[in-house]
Amino acid sequence: MRGTFITTISLTGVLLVSACATPDQLAKLSNPRTGFDTVASTAAAATGKETVWIQSSAEAAANAQRVQALVYQKTISADTAVQVALLNNKGLQAAYAELGLSSADVWQQTLQPNPTVSVGVFGIGKAGFDRFGGYGAIEGMIANNILSLVTRNKRLGIADIHFRQAQLVAAEATLRVATETRRAWVEAVAAFEAAGLIAQAQGTANAASELAARLGEVGSLNKAEQAREHAFYAELTGQRAQAKLAAELAKEALTRQLGLWGDGAEYYVPNALPELPSGVAARPKIEAEALGRRVDLAIAKLELEAGAQENGLTDATRYVTDLEIIAGFDADRKVSGDEVFTTTTQQVEVEFDIPIFDSGKARKRKAETAYMRAANELAQMAVNVRSEARSAYLAYTASHQIARHYRDAVLPLRRTIEEEGLLSYNGMITNTFELLADTRSRLNSNLEEVNARRDFWLADANMVAAVYGGGAAAGGGGESGGGVADEGGAGH
Repeated sequence: MRGTFITTISLTGVLLVSACATPDQLAKLSNPRTGFDTVASTAAAATGKETVWIQSSAEAAANAQRVQALVYQKTISADTAVQVALLNNKGLQAAYAELGLSSADVWQQTLQPNPTVSVGVFGIGKAGFDRFGGYGAIEGMIANNILSLVTRNKRLGIADIHFRQAQLVAAEATLRVATETRRAWVEAVAAFEAAGLIAQAQGTANAASELAARLGEVGSLNKAEQAREHAFYAELTGQRAQAKLAAELAKEALTRQLGLWGDGAEYYVPNALPELPSGVAARPKIEAEALGRRVDLAIAKLELEAGAQENGLTDATRYVTDLEIIAGFDADRKVSGDEVFTTTTQQVEVEFDIPIFDSGKARKRKAETAYMRAANELAQMAVNVRSEARSAYLAYTASHQIARHYRDAVLPLRRTIEEEGLLSYNGMITNTFELLADTRSRLNSNLEEVNARRDFWLADANMVAAVYGGGAAAGGGGESGGGVADEGGAGH
């Protein structure tokens, strides 16, 4: 009977051995960081920054020290903010965990389902067998799914495509965090710069209000004119409070992107946005760049490829969805006098579904429809990617021209008006209130210039997102930011 059992094992052994993954495959898939190289290289190409996948307390502690060295009580640039976010954003670490789950799914697909072993003992307590073990027969069976083995390569190919998708999804999440962090930094700095200008405007309004009060005391200014100056000062007081709140909230949004809290959130942003670059680079092939580099487009392409393979798998299992080979033996015992005789019979069975009711047509149609849906979604996405790239570059170049116009045309004119007004005032040609009105107008133009510069740097961040992915490009400007009236220049 021992030889029979070995023969039974041999019937399924070939199936099991042929279903095993190679050592190289297992080593790759069992690596806890499998697939992260794709994420890191994609992020580096788009942002020039490093990203990490933290998987131990020691790594977490070392990373925390690195982050603290970058931000603690320091004024951080946009590049530093992006680097810190890629190192410290916990939502990003959760996205990387999804990559690990996908890797485990592929690993699981490399493994053939375990065979089912059944052993039955019959005739327990049967008369005449007391002296020989007390049973009449033994039956042993081993069942293995043949269809699972036949379709293994197709299933493994589909799982591999989904794993490559997971890598790109993690890369897209990384790019999204980088883009949103840069936008948040621009918004925060612009808010504080606007706050400083509002503080200056309030100082000017305060001087006008005090002068109006003194002139009113001596009868040189009527109540209506006095009230006008007092009202302007009161309005700016409220606007300054709003600006302070807006700046603090913008910085708090940046802090969330950086993943900082408690004492770790003691950092500063500059008081002013960077100056405009001298010019913008021409990118006549930006559509082709986006089509070649957008990670969401690559994900959609893989979805189409997976659909094609799943359609093929449906074809392979259209008529038979479950096919098992069952090998075993049946050992019957008979007693003759003082001896027991065992008769062993080998068995091989095949089990499969009969496609009487389900011919597989519905599953076939579902697979074909899913493939066509993916194909059309990919085509539409390609159209959108082209448009987004063009729009992002248009916003980038136009916002640079607008900001440069404010810098080179509007602000110089306002300075000239103020300087000439001061000369007229010194020559007693104009009065004090006309001079203060000119000063207020120049400060308003300064605020517009800050907003235009903010829109350019946002457009710069959006163009990277349009080429590489990581979120649809946001529109150009938002509300004017407010800020703290701290004019020390060290940052906020």
